[in-house]
Amino acid sequence: MEPSLLQGGTEVVSNALKVSIAIPVYNEESIIEELLRRCLAVLDSLPSGPHEIVLVDDGSSDRTWALISHASALDGRIVGITLSRNFGHQAAIGAALDHTSGDFVVVMDGDLQDPPEAIPDLLAEAQKGFDVVYVVRVGRKENVWLRTCYSLFYRLITLLADLQLPMGAGDFAIMSRRVVDLVRQSPERQRYLRGLRTWYGFQQKGLEIERNARHSGRSKYSLRRLLRLAFDGVFAFSVVPIRLATAFGMLAVSCSVLFAVYSLIVKVFFGKSQSPEGFTALIFAITFLSGVQLLFLGVIGEYIGRIYEEVKQRPHYIVKQVIATRAKHGE
Repeated sequence: MEPSLLQGGTEVVSNALKVSIAIPVYNEESIIEELLRRCLAVLDSLPSGPHEIVLVDDGSSDRTWALISHASALDGRIVGITLSRNFGHQAAIGAALDHTSGDFVVVMDGDLQDPPEAIPDLLAEAQKGFDVVYVVRVGRKENVWLRTCYSLFYRLITLLADLQLPMGAGDFAIMSRRVVDLVRQSPERQRYLRGLRTWYGFQQKGLEIERNARHSGRSKYSLRRLLRLAFDGVFAFSVVPIRLATAFGMLAVSCSVLFAVYSLIVKVFFGKSQSPEGFTALIFAITFLSGVQLLFLGVIGEYIGRIYEEVKQRPHYIVKQVIATRAKHGE
């Protein structure tokens, strides 16, 4: 093994390894050039190689793909992939992972909120024997509403899921080749990467890194997309919502039995009937239980809908074009 090298204050061990950076992008023409500049500077600082950047254009409608194509033609370390339409963030991550070839693969978003300069720190930790080194986001720059939603989501999924997801962890992480291959082999159509990599196990470690403000442009995650991602996380790793339906049903039956016993006692021992006097309570009980039934029908429908999507066996994504002139080792 070659001696360890010090890169930017971080000890990185050189052992003829290759690092891939997988980045999904969507309508990010204002960021692409700066993103590539900073990522390439990081790769230049790493020993060994040749390293690569795999950019997946998730059906952008602006000049994102044109900029990626141009950059790929100029630098063989840049692999450009464009999908036939917008398949979603998690599907685009899957497409990027499918086209990586590194011993370690970094997954990060293309908005520069996750700093590429943190990659050497992640790599240094991974080389200590960790298969996954994920970033725990601190000092988030989003507005109070979004920060509150993120916090509630992490607590909800930790409460409901069958595995303990790390609080504040996002998609920004470095994974070993065997973990990447496991993700690629996963047949799930609605993947939730943060949950999958936790479910796989192996040695994992969190690294706290301050989350930057978005470099430019607007976030592509609307409230609907955030809710969809939250649903993917909950329904993919928990059956608690269905079990809650059973619990509510048992509670409703128990309350009904108790009320029936109470009514019988009042009728037999006190000669009173609860029928005329309990009209308001009866209406409330009917509307409440009807709402609960509809709510859990929706929950069950979510699970059935996901089963329906799985059994169709459609591909996770469709590639429209790939531009790759990968540099040979030593170039």
